Amino acid sequence: MPGPKRLDPSSSPRAMLGAELRHQREKAGLSQDELGALLFVSGSFIGQLEAGTRRMLPEYAQKIDDILKTDGYFFRNCGAAMKSKYPDHFAEAAEAETQATSIKQYSPSLIPGLLQTETYARAVFRAYQPTAPEKVIDELVAARLERARLLDDATNPLLWVVLDEAVLRRTTGGRKVMAEALRHVAALIRRHRIIVQVLPFDAGAHTALGGPLKLMAFSDAPPLAYLDGLGSGQLLDDPATVSRYELSYDLLAASALSPEASLALIETAAEAFTDEHKQE
Repeated sequence: MPGPKRLDPSSSPRAMLGAELRHQREKAGLSQDELGALLFVSGSFIGQLEAGTRRMLPEYAQKIDDILKTDGYFFRNCGAAMKSKYPDHFAEAAEAETQATSIKQYSPSLIPGLLQTETYARAVFRAYQPTAPEKVIDELVAARLERARLLDDATNPLLWVVLDEAVLRRTTGGRKVMAEALRHVAALIRRHRIIVQVLPFDAGAHTALGGPLKLMAFSDAPPLAYLDGLGSGQLLDDPATVSRYELSYDLLAASALSPEASLALIETAAEAFTDEHKQE
């Protein structure tokens, strides 16, 4: 098995802290599991800190300084690693996306952020914050579109999405916006950049009725699961928990339409929104 990837400390504050944590941990003769036990977290969590897929929070930084006797280094520097343009509940997941080799996502009501068009994203954020100044909405939309640049790479990360049929039927932002948004998704599919399956209404009850699910895998760190709620989010690293959600996703994909049938349904829905818009 290849050893862990050596991070370039100059690439980001998280990479800098991760590389230094690995160096100091190995210098102290501790394994990831041993350091995790002292912090009351898993060894997987330590691996994700070292890989830069998770942010180092001040409470952990201070404890790490105490355990590794690093004279406050991690506590002093974790502030820079915590800065983010994303809401607090989502910032860590958004940063992890940039390191992931594969992302699998179930979306029950909206086109996922990585696949949204500007007009669709604007409609979503305006619905979330109906009284926000336009400048705030502009900043949120810009951050979302910047996230979507992750797909500019031709192959990495692998993105596999299961969309509930409700995503195709909910008129978010109006019929013109929906037609454009669905055509954008279809274009990414036809370019073989993403895999999309639609979970039809007649699939009935399924394993993710509780809400959205995102799974992220990494080349040099354990996988993560992210659960999204109303103004909240939870990033999970417990291996048994992540494995359970991986099974849930596999069952969703097994119940969904094939990629070919899903593409046909998406394009049919886009055409229907176009025709309805012309009749308005």
